[in-house]
Amino acid sequence: MNARPLIPMAAVTTVAALSMAALGGCTNHTSGRTEDGKLKVVASFYPMEFLAERIGGNHIELSTLTKPGVEPHDLEISPRQTARLSEAGLVVYLKGLQPAVDEAIGQAEPKQVADAADFTRFEEHGTEVHGDEGHSGEEGEGGAHEGHDHSHDAGSDPHVWLDPVRYAQVARGVGKALEKADPDHAGAYRKNTAALVKELDALNTEFREGLADRATSTFITTHSAFGYLAERYGLTQEAISGVDPESEPSPARMRELHDAAERDKVDTVFFETLASDRTAKTLAGDLHLKTDVLDPIEGIGDKSKGDDYLAVQRANLKALQRALGGK
Repeated sequence: MNARPLIPMAAVTTVAALSMAALGGCTNHTSGRTEDGKLKVVASFYPMEFLAERIGGNHIELSTLTKPGVEPHDLEISPRQTARLSEAGLVVYLKGLQPAVDEAIGQAEPKQVADAADFTRFEEHGTEVHGDEGHSGEEGEGGAHEGHDHSHDAGSDPHVWLDPVRYAQVARGVGKALEKADPDHAGAYRKNTAALVKELDALNTEFREGLADRATSTFITTHSAFGYLAERYGLTQEAISGVDPESEPSPARMRELHDAAERDKVDTVFFETLASDRTAKTLAGDLHLKTDVLDPIEGIGDKSKGDDYLAVQRANLKALQRALGGK
């Protein structure tokens, strides 16, 4: 999540406008469909891509803005990608996670957007959160929580997809957006949404049962990406850094982690695939602890322990069971 300098917006706007004109991508002149009638869908990064792929099936032409192995928060949008957004029949994204995507969507004005922040509740997470058991039943329109502020801003934790229950709520919202954008295939989208939600319900059950019998509830990880997962299953997340995995922890924070590891009998420090493991390995070496991967699933790459979201989440569950002393 380390910030990188973006191309000046005036230059991006000018070049993107020229590119879209050259490609015939003006919003007023595109149907949002391919020549053979498929809905053009653009996903911002992997968790949104996975939902669109599973729900849209063969009725959509899907592309993603974030390539495998790229840290999503560092993404810079090219003029051609902005043009692609303008030609899309639906864009699936998470507002606030990728500033460059938010800017490009504002320029491209795609026909329809599905913002994951509209479909579930976002919260601020510090280094310690408490349990909240539940299931992914309907909770308001599109599976979202009624009576809550659904907006996502810089102070809230964006990693809702790591909680299978909240991810199922987002899946319902994406399904409804596809139905609206492509009513001719609404039945297929409803069927695919129901099948995916059923799989996410099963994943929730695996986590709940798999983590029920454990020796400790505390885990240490590189940055605070796992607040929703910890909240769902009654765990305590102790993060080396905040929401930015590249930030350096203070000496005071390192002392707190030393104390927490001894107090709560922590034996593993987790790092992730798209961020540096240097600080995690330094802490583990100082405390004579093991290291392991806990993947925030912001992208699937060569180092991922699985080919898709469900497989990597099950690898995360096994890693947590080993670290927490689960049976």
